[in-house]
Amino acid sequence: MLNKNEIFHRSEKNPILTAADWPYSCNTVFNPGAIKFEDHTLLLARVEDHRGFSHLTVARSRNGVDGWEIDTSPTLMPDPANYPEEIWGIEDPRITYIEELNQWAVAYTAYSEGGPLVSIATTRDFHTFERIGAVMPPEDKDAALFPVKFNGRWAMIHRPVSSFGGDGAHISISFSYDLKHWGDHKIVIHARKGGWWDAKKIGISPPPLHTPEGWLILYHGVRTTVAGGIYRLGLALLDLEDPSKILHRSDNWIFGPKEWYERQGDVSDVVFPCGWIEENGEIRMYYGCADTSIALATAKLSDILEYLTQCPAGE
Repeated sequence: MLNKNEIFHRSEKNPILTAADWPYSCNTVFNPGAIKFEDHTLLLARVEDHRGFSHLTVARSRNGVDGWEIDTSPTLMPDPANYPEEIWGIEDPRITYIEELNQWAVAYTAYSEGGPLVSIATTRDFHTFERIGAVMPPEDKDAALFPVKFNGRWAMIHRPVSSFGGDGAHISISFSYDLKHWGDHKIVIHARKGGWWDAKKIGISPPPLHTPEGWLILYHGVRTTVAGGIYRLGLALLDLEDPSKILHRSDNWIFGPKEWYERQGDVSDVVFPCGWIEENGEIRMYYGCADTSIALATAKLSDILEYLTQCPAGE
């Protein structure tokens, strides 16, 4: 079995994007969605302004590492006049190509007066967007769409939190005929209990990735310590035909804050991917560091699957 610490390798150019690279004034840039678009790597980054509110901005690169071309003004701003749930900003986009619709769907967190919730917008060009609007009530976040239907319905992973407490914040799956109205909610990955690295609170990171062995899931877990929370990453594999069925789940975290840019920032000890790109058997994972900058780590898909398929079955 591969050593868990050998799967992802950080780029020597990390952090690859910071606020200093931005063409307009901002506090921090982090947690980008990532896709391959028109022969470029396209990142849709979360950008926090000096009020503390976030919006989304596109950065493009031919090699996905440097030479970034960044939109000179925000690409997608909150629109609280028409979508009041966005009054305190929009955050953490996950991008999925929906071939049936010939569109990209962006699931993101809208920060409402009642707390964070899941919203969806669609685009074909990353210049203009059509909002579907809020699709889940607060508190709910960490949402990503599957690219295909299951028995005629779309599926979405997300992370609701009960207003009445409960035993943790778990990863759920829901289904929809129209991308607006969602039902058949079910917990698919439980947060563990006790001293685990992923006890109490977990959430999906990039969108699910189709592989021959199943839907590959990279998720974050938060361990609360006396010094604050530590965000680390683990793996799971869901059934290709029934994504509510978990096949394998890693006991160990496979990536966590280690370098200075991951441990020091506005929110220390955080690695938080919202996007990854698979190309020629290589995974490029783009992640936010300490809610302050953007970094890159790579892995072989075969190594990830070799490690994961030897992990315990089910929960």
